[in-house]
Amino acid sequence: MKPCPKARLMPADAAVMPQQAPPLQLCLRADPLAVRHTLARVMADPLLARLDPDLRDRAEILLAEVLNNIVEHAYAGQPGPIRLCIGPNPTGLLILAEDEGRPMPAARLPPGDLPPLTGDLPEGGFGWCLIRSLATSLTYRRGPNGNCLTLILPINDSADSAGLARSQKN
Repeated sequence: MKPCPKARLMPADAAVMPQQAPPLQLCLRADPLAVRHTLARVMADPLLARLDPDLRDRAEILLAEVLNNIVEHAYAGQPGPIRLCIGPNPTGLLILAEDEGRPMPAARLPPGDLPPLTGDLPEGGFGWCLIRSLATSLTYRRGPNGNCLTLILPINDSADSAGLARSQKN
């Protein structure tokens, strides 16, 4: 998968990214198979490959939820590009996801409440709760070119910090 020339850091986000570690920038099609291939590519990238296993697992779950939400809701089965940028941040991994799909309802992030857990469990409805439990600093912007979701996957302990520091040096 080639880096996407349209993937970019917004000026406000660029200051948060350390200059010594270039971000991983990818572009994918809005379909489930492309999401699967992109997740494999991201997890094999040196930026994530050397992280502590727990942080890697959290990164993969978070990215899968974000990308699948774009495919299922922003594009709703229609074709379109998704631009993904991931880079180190002083507090974790900064993740930007951009798409040209439909805007978020009411132009803001969903609250992330759990669906009712009575009777048969629903098949969906857990995504934003999961995203909000794994990420910090979530922001959503709808601009002239589409949607931009920015979030940070935080580092919670020294093992995670060491893993991220190693990946920044390589």
